[in-house]
Amino acid sequence: MHRPSRRRPEFDAARMYEYPQHLRAALDDLPAAPGVYIFHGQEGALPLYIGKSVNLRSRVLSHLRNPEEARLLRQTVRISHIRTAGEIGALLLEARLIKQQQPLLNQKLRHHRQWCALRVQGSLPEVVYSKDLNFATEPGLYGLYASRHGALEALRQVADDQRLCYGALGLEKPAPGRACFRAMLRQCAGVCRGDETPESHRQRLFTGLEGLRVACWPYPGAVGLVEREGAEQQIHVVRNWHYLGSAQDAAEARQLGQAAPEFDADVYKILCKPLLSGRAEIILLQA
Repeated sequence: MHRPSRRRPEFDAARMYEYPQHLRAALDDLPAAPGVYIFHGQEGALPLYIGKSVNLRSRVLSHLRNPEEARLLRQTVRISHIRTAGEIGALLLEARLIKQQQPLLNQKLRHHRQWCALRVQGSLPEVVYSKDLNFATEPGLYGLYASRHGALEALRQVADDQRLCYGALGLEKPAPGRACFRAMLRQCAGVCRGDETPESHRQRLFTGLEGLRVACWPYPGAVGLVEREGAEQQIHVVRNWHYLGSAQDAAEARQLGQAAPEFDADVYKILCKPLLSGRAEIILLQA
């Protein structure tokens, strides 16, 4: 018996898509320049979506031409934008606005988190939390994780790469006087049965962790990262890996730099390479 072929789901989605003519007016104000854009729903409600781009006009147009985002566009009443002087400013502002305004359709960066890291006490790694330590100034931290589970999974990966003993790391509780099961499979170098010294095991642990090291804040106080795009200039004020805002001149930047904020892992990930590479233009704002 002949059965009618089923319509492909993507055709159904495309049929429901309507080109959002009421949003076309927003394009007139959008520059081909860096910044942050916001899709707004009904007045008084939370924003629907916040994004960033080095080319606002091109990025927003990509949303308007995309039938897969029809749900977002059907709910959007208007689109606004904020110019920045470059990509770094756009990244920092996007992260701040998402945390402040809690847009409905953003998942990443929506909530403030208590982050975890690994720290080695003696020869035993432990999981520590940003609520208990200032991650901006605490030395000897490795990795940034959203949960204890994530931190321990990262430690297991280091152990696998370096042939470390789960028992010696506190990841397993081996039977007294017996080597661990992984040693019999040659996945552990055998510190648990005397094949290597605890010091050698410890050194390989630090070798495996080195690529995860969290850099301490490298300045005595707040700094301004200068970013330019044509005639536009902004000074992004940062202290203890926390973005305090952007200013047009050094005097305004110094006022922003007087706050003493907590460590922000998202800002750390954005700024670690530009600040530590020495390529960014930095102004010392506070001794």
